[in-house]
Amino acid sequence: MNDHTIKRVAAVTLGCKLNYAETSTILDDLCKQGWQLSTIDDGADLIIIHTCAVTKQAERKCRQKIRGIIRKNPDSRIAVIGCYAQLNPQILSEINGIDLILGSNDKFDINWYNNNIVGTIPPLFIKVTPSCTFKDIYPGYSLPPSLGVDRTRAFLKIQDGCDYGCAYCVIPVVRGKSRSLPAEQIVERARLLASSGYREIVLTGVNIGDYRFGGVELCDLLRLLEEVNVSRIRISSTELDVVDNELISLVAQSKKIVPHFHIPLQSGSDTILRAMRRCYDTSLYRERVQLLVERIPDCAIGADVMVGYPGETEEDFLQMFRFIEELPLAYLHVFSCSVRPGTALARQIDNHERKPVAPQEIARRYSGLVELGRQKEAYFKSRYTGKECIVLFEGSGPLRKGIQQCSGYTRNYLRVLVERADSELKQTMTGNELHVFIESLDDDLNLKGRVLS
Repeated sequence: MNDHTIKRVAAVTLGCKLNYAETSTILDDLCKQGWQLSTIDDGADLIIIHTCAVTKQAERKCRQKIRGIIRKNPDSRIAVIGCYAQLNPQILSEINGIDLILGSNDKFDINWYNNNIVGTIPPLFIKVTPSCTFKDIYPGYSLPPSLGVDRTRAFLKIQDGCDYGCAYCVIPVVRGKSRSLPAEQIVERARLLASSGYREIVLTGVNIGDYRFGGVELCDLLRLLEEVNVSRIRISSTELDVVDNELISLVAQSKKIVPHFHIPLQSGSDTILRAMRRCYDTSLYRERVQLLVERIPDCAIGADVMVGYPGETEEDFLQMFRFIEELPLAYLHVFSCSVRPGTALARQIDNHERKPVAPQEIARRYSGLVELGRQKEAYFKSRYTGKECIVLFEGSGPLRKGIQQCSGYTRNYLRVLVERADSELKQTMTGNELHVFIESLDDDLNLKGRVLS
């Protein structure tokens, strides 16, 4: 690559919404230094792959994605960054074709990209600062539309790291202790996103309920953000302890904070919750969820649930299954337990303090919970057929029998598909909140509707 030509950069992000926000920040910073935003298909001098390490499966998908990108882009320099790079740079260094490996904090230093990507091909460069030394927190936000982004929802990072110490969780290992951004900086960035045309802002972080800076906590921050000229404010995954009367009342009264909560459950067995070192029991979880649906009309609540935690008995699983059956949840995200290096659970396994569950049992339990989640989702969505909803449209989807589809989300995060034959569909619908009559729920659990004139 010639130093005097315009340098093109593309990115692929794997994992959580926080990763997406941080990728956008890195690309924005590179563009401010003269790089040109591109795509993998259009060709790029530098391809940044932002990785996830929350499970072994996530790591495997990262390796597959990296190898595939290297094969298809032999002339591009490859930078692998993020949580997997932080957790196990040695494994990544064995993949031929990677030029740069940057850990969770080092990925934000633009000099590493400039100094190690341009010019003659240098040897593999690895920079991974230990997470126990992390003190700074770097911003994360969606790219402005001027850089070619065509979205109506923006991601905005408010916090990073976690202090909760759950036995299975690798997040403190790869992202360090909980740190929050100043409220003034968050509000300023929210205003910029709103003025750029975004209609919805999604607050992201590792544990956003732990947000606190200079006496400002999450509810205080939400009240400040309500003054921003944006239609919707969405709270991403939130731990149960912050879902208290103050937050519930704030969302119930707000015209901007949407009625959608994602509250990790992890297990419906109190025995397993204690082993996981979670900060609640099933009684408190049930109480808070019931309070949400009673106080907030149309509130959609999703949950993460984990099967196969070492030591989980059949009775533990059945307790979880019956517990979830009784909860008014809108959907489930089901995971198989993955023992992560550096965690308390990994040490317990090594010391034979906990016994892994047989793989076939994990698979059976996983399938059972996935089916239960599908039933929950179908029931919740079916409540909206024959009703009118306000949908924020995000863009056109695939053609169906020659007819263009456009999709968007309701305030409580129900995806709705609308079919329109007119060629101006994308221009007339994207970025607009429109009244839609929900006509049906298909076998794939897609809500379908028509725009009301």
